[in-house]
Amino acid sequence: MEESSSSSSHYFSIFTNYPLLSAVLAFTMAQFIKFFTTWYKEKRWDLKRLVGSGGMPSSHSATVTALAMAVGLQEGFGGSLFAMAFILTSIVMYDATGVRLHAGRQAEVLNQIVYELPSEHPLAESRPLRELLGHTPPQVIVGGILGTATAVVGYLVNLTAK
Repeated sequence: MEESSSSSSHYFSIFTNYPLLSAVLAFTMAQFIKFFTTWYKEKRWDLKRLVGSGGMPSSHSATVTALAMAVGLQEGFGGSLFAMAFILTSIVMYDATGVRLHAGRQAEVLNQIVYELPSEHPLAESRPLRELLGHTPPQVIVGGILGTATAVVGYLVNLTAK
């Protein structure tokens, strides 16, 4: 009977996993910030911004930066876990400003070409491609700052709770 009790508490330990909670919180905060920055810039509420990619700040960067920083703070910055988290963070942030940003810019050009096609063309009625895919360097940097701040604040709160 004791084994099932410890097994049950083992499953609930996910709710005290500091790196996971830091990453999820950073992602959530970034998405909410995007929602409000869209309203500020465009004077309209866009619920898609709560789950969509692209925009200020980068939620992908905030998530992986919070994860890496939390792992480093909890496990140490010299270990293998931090090394893996750091490499993952570097790849995600590079990809956000590279491949994904340029794919979004190509989508803009392709959408404009399709828009200018005559109505009888078979592609004239095709659904537009998503254009907001990647991030500018400032969006990625702000996402990284948000992720770092989230992990550090979480770490300090965790320290004071002990």
